[in-house]
Amino acid sequence: MFASIPSILNPQILAQAFAAALVLTLLAKFWLSSRQIRHVAQHRNQVPPAFASTVSLAAHQKAADYTIARSRFGLLNLAFSTALLLGWTLLGGLDVLNGWVAQTVAPRWGGMAYQLTLILVFALIGGVLDLPWDIYNTFSLEQRFGFNRITPKMFVMDALKGLFVGALIGLPIAALILWLMAAAGSLWWLWAWGAWMGFNLLILVLYPTVIAPLFNKFEPLPDEGLKASVEGLMTRCGFKAKGLFVMDGSRRSAHGNAYFTGFGPAKRVVFFDTLLERLNGPEVEAVLAHELGHFKHKHVTKRMVLMFALSLAGFALLGWLSSQPAFYVAFSVLPNATAPNDALALLLFMLVVPVFGYFFTPVGSYFSRRDEFQADAYACAQANGADLAAALLKLHEDNAGTLTPDPLYARFYYSHPPASERLAALQTH
Repeated sequence: MFASIPSILNPQILAQAFAAALVLTLLAKFWLSSRQIRHVAQHRNQVPPAFASTVSLAAHQKAADYTIARSRFGLLNLAFSTALLLGWTLLGGLDVLNGWVAQTVAPRWGGMAYQLTLILVFALIGGVLDLPWDIYNTFSLEQRFGFNRITPKMFVMDALKGLFVGALIGLPIAALILWLMAAAGSLWWLWAWGAWMGFNLLILVLYPTVIAPLFNKFEPLPDEGLKASVEGLMTRCGFKAKGLFVMDGSRRSAHGNAYFTGFGPAKRVVFFDTLLERLNGPEVEAVLAHELGHFKHKHVTKRMVLMFALSLAGFALLGWLSSQPAFYVAFSVLPNATAPNDALALLLFMLVVPVFGYFFTPVGSYFSRRDEFQADAYACAQANGADLAAALLKLHEDNAGTLTPDPLYARFYYSHPPASERLAALQTH
């Protein structure tokens, strides 16, 4: 089916570029994680002077041990995921899977059933291979540091619910995109992008009231005094929400948080019950003021626009690559001669492109940290900066966040400023 399409890609060069990017990414990740482990370990036995009066040595050491353990676990997972990626691509794993699905499904059920089955089986294999890592992370790593509260039964139920919701949501949008790839002509990627954006906006509306309650319980905020102060804050900030809710996050984890969810008039303010147990009223108000700062500065809207633009570029790139025979051959996949290749193109694209995007990570991290500083400044103007600083310290300690990250690692990965920089900035407001 590609006989009449001249390819301007050289499969050998494309495969070599992918291999080089993968090796460079692997080396960079190992190097940065090794720096983080060494730096945190070197500063484990002394609380930074700026925190000496507020953070105990025991809490500081726990955060260091937790950071090191997670980093070492991440290195093992990185080695596994890299080997798996190589297996799917250059070593021909996706081609083997495609051949099996094409022979067993396509002749009997047709092209669309074959393509959806290929995507579904690929996702199931990935989920099964990731399961041991999830189990170890939950019941060993998180358990060791006192964060895990989920039971094996709840873990299984969450996995089954996730599988059900993923299939219920993912298969229809996958079928729509595959249909557009086949039926919408050379500009199918533009129509597919529009469908994908509409799907994402729909999920933003449905998530608070339909999806999230499948996994957690949400109850109206019972503390009338706190409710009044929070509503007063939102009125001052010109923010409207459909309700204030408490989520039973303590059923699964000891970590605490607060967030906005929903889109447009469906926005909700959600507090983890663990957050309300740890912070006092003014501190909760200061944390919420920080979140409101993101909306005031339109950080959420800007990120959505950026996501729309990047996804448009991604669909355009997929539209071109999917018509290039070399795109398949470079990654050891033999294109189908009688069945559609759209699902193959989707899977290859999702496997290959993130490798080339890794080195843009620090750019996104920089702008995210900048947004956090802006939200902190807004919170200081609307609430008490000292309360925000106290809340951040408590959350940092409760979540076992290290106070001494490696500076280069933090610049590359951290979406939030390190605690020392963040608290120093708060003192200037």
